Amino acid sequence: MEKLYSRKEAATLLGISLATLDTARTSGAISFVQYVPNGCVFFTSEALQEYVAKCTHRALPVEKRNTYRKQRALR
Repeated sequence: MEKLYSRKEAATLLGISLATLDTARTSGAISFVQYVPNGCVFFTSEALQEYVAKCTHRALPVEKRNTYRKQRALR
């Protein structure tokens, strides 16, 4: 059986606040385990990895800026 993380442990591992974690949980962005309605909420390591993958965006290449100013010449 996989290790289950509490809300506080999951938030610490992800580097986010409890409020952000709760918002992600209620919006369906992260899956969770809850054995009893209105009971404690737990997260699996797989769910945490999936959430990180969803929130990770590829960096776009830096484009040259089109500006009216000329770049300074190096001396």
